[in-house]
Amino acid sequence: MIHVTEAAGQEISRLTQEKSAGEEGGLRLYVQGGGCAGMSYGMEIIETPTKKDRVIDVVGVRVFVDPKSWMFLNGVTVDFKESLMGRGFVFENPNASGACGCGTSFSVEEPAQQASSTE
Repeated sequence: MIHVTEAAGQEISRLTQEKSAGEEGGLRLYVQGGGCAGMSYGMEIIETPTKKDRVIDVVGVRVFVDPKSWMFLNGVTVDFKESLMGRGFVFENPNASGACGCGTSFSVEEPAQQASSTE
């Protein structure tokens, strides 16, 4: 499940309307390699999801997540903050084992590899 706060939902709705994404459109949320902690969050407003996307309707907006990113994003909370230092989306990810200071990249622990025997 992806959790979206009311503030994030309002900003996603504003961006979706600004980009004229239409009724089928919404926010694509994904994970990619990179960033100072190893993995980084990505977001874009799109008009239609792909066939493999998970489509989540939450607080009046649609969020799309591809299967690969879902492994890292299931359970994440997306918030939107405004302060004197700036404004932007903030992620609280229970799957992350570490994060960078800027909050846009994270790391996960790799599951222990099982030893295989060839006896």
